[in-house]
Formats: sequence, structure tokens, C-alpha cells
Amino acid sequence: MKSRSFRELPLHLMILPGFVLVFIYSYIPMAGIIMAFERLVPSKGMFLSPWVGWQNFEYMLRMPDIARVLGNTFLIAAMKMTAGIVVPVTFALLLNEAKNRLFKRSIQTIVYFPHFLSWVILSGILIDILSPSEGIVNGLLGWLGLPSVYFLGNPGWFPFTMVVSDTWKEFGYGTIVYLAALAGINPALYEAAEMDGAGRIRQTLSVTLPALLPIIVLMSVLSLGNVLNAGFDQIFNLYSPQVYKTGDIIDTLVYRIGIENANYGVATAVGLFKSVVSLVMVGASYMLAYRLTGYRIF
Repeated sequence: MKSRSFRELPLHLMILPGFVLVFIYSYIPMAGIIMAFERLVPSKGMFLSPWVGWQNFEYMLRMPDIARVLGNTFLIAAMKMTAGIVVPVTFALLLNEAKNRLFKRSIQTIVYFPHFLSWVILSGILIDILSPSEGIVNGLLGWLGLPSVYFLGNPGWFPFTMVVSDTWKEFGYGTIVYLAALAGINPALYEAAEMDGAGRIRQTLSVTLPALLPIIVLMSVLSLGNVLNAGFDQIFNLYSPQVYKTGDIIDTLVYRIGIENANYGVATAVGLFKSVVSLVMVGASYMLAYRLTGYRIF
């Protein structure tokens, strides 16, 4: 037993840096939750500021247009989660049919590259591309004889622009995940299906998709934890007062009302509210995954 523990010591040491980082950046900041229940006075600090109980949460629920903001958040997040599953799965299935390995790897690299770019960079690119006067997209629409569209200034177009641009940025990561799952499917299953007379479409429906179901469930479960996170970085860098009606989400509203006005208690209360909802959603999603597909995390 002692020799086994000694042999496993390097493995435990490999975990140590990750454990330290998680402890410093995830557990220690949890002490700041106390600010959700007090009126923070910077000169006194969060441990000596006056206690206000649930007043910050009550203020949160009375914030102007809170119902509309919640609706925007759920709508944008739901569309992003749906597109974040459908598009990568479809693209992975199509790319998996490619026989040329060089072409396949090149496409993987191209679609994966935007994942590494921050929204600060991409927002500048999108603003230029989608410009109603000089943007390449509206230039193409004009060439086709169609009217120009103000994608970032029209309340009707803005949520869909956020969904499409976020999907374009992130679907490459999901594609690689699903391609890895496709590589693990036993080729004998396809051979058996082909002997039974199944074509490519039938093989996809009867062999490929059932084999991908566990990873699809896993990715869906992970995304449900972000049901109240519609993408602050993206929307903050691309929205304007013209699209508050359909583009304003919880995080941007808190930034304006809480952070800009130094109302840290309300900002912390909203963050705690989001965390609790996300925890409930993740727990419910695991239960549904087990009941519907038999998926287990261990």
C-alpha cells in the first residue's frame, strides 16, 4: 500500500497547480457573497458595511424593465444553446464524410480559429463587416438588389445577429468534440448496417446519431448551466441604446445600474441569483438526462 501511494504521488502533484488555481480564483472570492446582503461602504469594506438583508434582491426585482431583460436573456441564451448543438453536430457529420485528410484538417483549423479570439477583437471586425453603409454584408445585399439592414442597430435583427455571430465563433470547438466522438464509433457497426442494405442516410440515423447521443446530452447539460448567461462580453461590445429593447440582458443591465453607479450590493445579489438558478438547472438537466437517455456522470 505504501509503495502504491509513493508511485501515485507524481499524479497527485500534477493536480496540485489546478487545485491551487481553483481555490484562489473560485473559492476565496465566494467570501464576497456577503455583499449581496449589505450596503457596501468602500471605506468600511465588505465585512464592516451595514447589513440590509434582502433589500438588494428586492431592488433587483424592482429594477426598470426587469421582466423584459429576463425575457431577452432567456431568449438569446436558448437560441445560442440550440444553435450550439445543432450546427456543430451537422457540420461534424458532413465533415466526417470528407475522405481527403488534408482537406479535413484544414477545415477543422479554419473553423476552430475564431474560438481563440476575444470579443473585443471580433466586435471591431463585425462592426466593420455589418456596417449599413460600407460593410461587406450590406454591400452584397445591395448588389443583389436587396435593402440594407442595420444588424447592430435594429432591435428586430440584433438578437439573431448575436446568435449567428456567437455560433460562428464557437461551433468549431463543438465540431472537434463531435468529430472525436465519431472517430470512436466501431466500424463494424457500419459494416453490419451496410450488409443489411442501409444507405448513408440510414447509417447516420441508425448508427451515427445514437452513438453521438451521450456526448450531445453531455454538451447540452453543460450549456444549461449558462441559461442566464447570454454572453456579456459579446453583447457589451456590440450593443447600443438603440437595441436595449431586445438586446439588453441581465449582465448589461447590472453593469449600467450596479457597476457604473457603484451599487456593488445589487450586482452581487444578481450574480448570486444567477448562480443559484444555474445550479438548479444543471441538477435538473442531469436528472432529465438520466431519465431520458440513461446518461450517468459516473
